Amino acid sequence: MAIRVSAPAKINLCLHVLGQRPDGLHMLDSLVVFLECGEWVELRKAAQTTLRIIGPQLENMHLTEDNLVLRAAHLFPAGCATEIILHKNMPIASGIGGGSADAAATLKAMGQLWELPLPRIAEQLALGADVPACMESKPVLMQGVGDLISTVQNIPPLYVCLVNSGEAVSTALIFNQLMSKSNPALDPIPNAHSDWLYWLTQQRNDLQSPAIMAEPVIASVLSQLQEHNPIFSRMSGSGASCFAIFETLEAAKTCAQEIKHSHPSWWTATGPFITN
Repeated sequence: MAIRVSAPAKINLCLHVLGQRPDGLHMLDSLVVFLECGEWVELRKAAQTTLRIIGPQLENMHLTEDNLVLRAAHLFPAGCATEIILHKNMPIASGIGGGSADAAATLKAMGQLWELPLPRIAEQLALGADVPACMESKPVLMQGVGDLISTVQNIPPLYVCLVNSGEAVSTALIFNQLMSKSNPALDPIPNAHSDWLYWLTQQRNDLQSPAIMAEPVIASVLSQLQEHNPIFSRMSGSGASCFAIFETLEAAKTCAQEIKHSHPSWWTATGPFITN
């Protein structure tokens, strides 16, 4: 029996850095959504735990024992030997949750395959701050160090174009370059769709400016997205992926196609919000 679980792309629609704890971890306030595009893992019981990577990003992956998928699998008892296939489609270190989404999908698939409870949130966080949010794969408010997750309702059904120039960005470097680590929290999220987009424009990604300082091409990506008149655009996470929101899937696909035509080496993807 094989279990396949999707690992959807994650977007930080906004990301406020509220402070830094003595242990170095950052306190966050972020509205996170997921798209109906991304990656998947497929698991089946086996004599030993192995990981095989396939897909368009295979050549950019270096398989080591520190791989988040293998680390996620090893959170289960030693007797749970599993063959894992990872279809890798998203760029590495791109701010859209690739490794964290893969780890979360692996945890969910392992739980189903072996009929065991999922690891505690502290163990999930040891894999990465985004993993608990990626376990939800639906709109959530991510707070604390990623350990406080609450479901968000009334996110409008919109469509996204994702663009990544191919530059891997170090999350640790971006946080270190952040000028202020004590910033205001998110404003209360409105209930009405009509107020939501205006609210979004009033929030921030506190990591966008330091990311642009580290990789100026991010500013170019955002400029390219803006040329297609989206409802809204911003960088996701610590970068380097950027997103533009549209009212229709056709508009999102047109944006992706035209940017890909102008910049063949850039990675693009499109998809709707997963709203429930």
